[in-house]
Amino acid sequence: MQSPLPVRDGVNATRLRLPAEGPWETALDYMMHRWGHIDPQGIEDRFDAGEIVGEAGVALDRATPLQDHTFIWYYRTLPPETRIPVELTILHQDDHLLVVDKPHFLPTTPGGTYIQESALVRLRNQLGLPDLIPMHRLDRMTAGILLLSTNPETRGKYQVLFEKRQVQKEYECVSAAEPAPGHPAVDFPVVVRNRMTKSRSYLLAEVIDGEPNAETRIERLRTFDATGATDANAHVSRETDGGPLGSNDGGPGRRALYRLEPHSGKTHQLRVHMASLGLGIVNDAFYPELLDKAPDDYTKPLQLLARGIRFIDPISGIPVEYRSGLNLSEAR
Repeated sequence: MQSPLPVRDGVNATRLRLPAEGPWETALDYMMHRWGHIDPQGIEDRFDAGEIVGEAGVALDRATPLQDHTFIWYYRTLPPETRIPVELTILHQDDHLLVVDKPHFLPTTPGGTYIQESALVRLRNQLGLPDLIPMHRLDRMTAGILLLSTNPETRGKYQVLFEKRQVQKEYECVSAAEPAPGHPAVDFPVVVRNRMTKSRSYLLAEVIDGEPNAETRIERLRTFDATGATDANAHVSRETDGGPLGSNDGGPGRRALYRLEPHSGKTHQLRVHMASLGLGIVNDAFYPELLDKAPDDYTKPLQLLARGIRFIDPISGIPVEYRSGLNLSEAR
């Protein structure tokens, strides 16, 4: 549903669905029920100033009955955010598409504690493109190629490509060269297939029984010594603090660079598939082991990169490919 309020400071207005019935006589009563404990005066001031609107942009007041509107829109008060010390690089821009290299640690879209500090909001403000919309998403901890639509009139043509899986994506990651103890040897290239699910209330994606809905082809490109592996104090095994050898930090010894080609787009799919082989991606705080939440360490980004994307452009009809100019810091 199209918002009647324009994008402001790179951020969309918030949409709220009002209940069809309940103990609340007015829209104000309901909003007080939801958020009155946080800022009751601010809510009343917004109604008085006509800053809360319904369908067609009709402004609500304190007496507007609850049943008059199904949806209402308003601008949130944005808390101050500490700038994430990373930068986006623009690789291509035309009348229809924007292609950027998204760095590690920067979320694709606003959410949680990251609003202004998201790729979408930064780019909207930087380029003066309030209609900018991502065509797909990258995890906050994943870097690489990100496509965004600059033109609402042609956006649907590109969305269809993703919906019909007519976009080929290529990723790279750094993991151990051999599977962790307890996992069988892998004959590369290998295709991993399983059924994955992830609820909004749980951080981790899970593999469940059932018909596969996630598929990734994995190829080992080359192996090399881990950075500082000859230093007795470098890349110490997590056995020293109770963790298993070869877990999320990658451990000492041999590592490898892998090419990952997903044929589906489930949340955390690549991270789960690598971990399932006993090859958890270096610096992954979720898989194979969920680590305690800690502040971002910008010196240890997740070693996962969206290296390239290719498709037949629906406007020109010409095959196109965009490649990331970034590199994984642990790749050798």
